[in-house]
Amino acid sequence: MSRPAFRITAAFTREVDLLSAVSSVREKGAEVLEVYGPYPLSRADALLGKRPTRLPWICFLLAIAGAAFKIWFQVWTSSVDWPLNVGGKPWSSLPAFVPVTFEVMVLVAGLGALLAFLARRKLIPGRRPKLPLAGITDDVFAALVRVEGSGETVPQALRLLEQQGAVHLSWLEEGGSR
Repeated sequence: MSRPAFRITAAFTREVDLLSAVSSVREKGAEVLEVYGPYPLSRADALLGKRPTRLPWICFLLAIAGAAFKIWFQVWTSSVDWPLNVGGKPWSSLPAFVPVTFEVMVLVAGLGALLAFLARRKLIPGRRPKLPLAGITDDVFAALVRVEGSGETVPQALRLLEQQGAVHLSWLEEGGSR
């Protein structure tokens, strides 16, 4: 028979308290599932043990693809599809293509990275956020902690979080009962 697991939600008023509680809880063997805050927490990913995001690589690859497509399109339109000799300039004048290519590269990279982020996070317009506590997006920091073990493990974790400065604690057994 498997040991019961509990999810503890701890709220903090300061970022420093949240980050110290996360490191303390992880040292004791509990799993920190997520941290929440009114702004992005810079050290939270490293404390949670998450690997770095691949979004910069996606942005870079989209930038290269956008620039390559723009150069191909501009060469094709000016020298193959509709070649015009304007003032004796060559049909395929690459230095003239640089400013527009840069702008298209930035546009494709930015929009593509935004769409990749929205798709990865499943952020759909009109969708209601699933927040464990009210006020997290205003002035509350929170951590969602998963604790496995006997009935003694949860009170120990609650005491540890309270010592670290938690102002609100709630827990739920993963089966759904409290």
